[in-house]
Amino acid sequence: MSAETDTPRTSGSCCSSTGSRDDGAADVRAAGVTAVYEVKGMTCGHCEGAVSEEISGIEGVTSVKAEAATGRVTVDSAAPLTDDAVRAAVDEAGYELVGRA
Repeated sequence: MSAETDTPRTSGSCCSSTGSRDDGAADVRAAGVTAVYEVKGMTCGHCEGAVSEEISGIEGVTSVKAEAATGRVTVDSAAPLTDDAVRAAVDEAGYELVGRA
């Protein structure tokens, strides 16, 4: 037996007993859908927050990352979102959805 296989996994460690970060569990994001949108008009952190907050309110959305510098908004969701739902949320925030990036 090698020291690698004799080393027990430390409670709370991010690594498996083999030293790998992957312990065989599925990544939570793998079960969902990621879509990237282009939004016109975001210029600062406040803009990013407003867009993120509105899109986060769509049922099934698990995370949102808006980037004013690029105009891109990355949305993770449990199932695919309709463009109409995303457009309505972006409109509500006061910005314009250009489309999918």
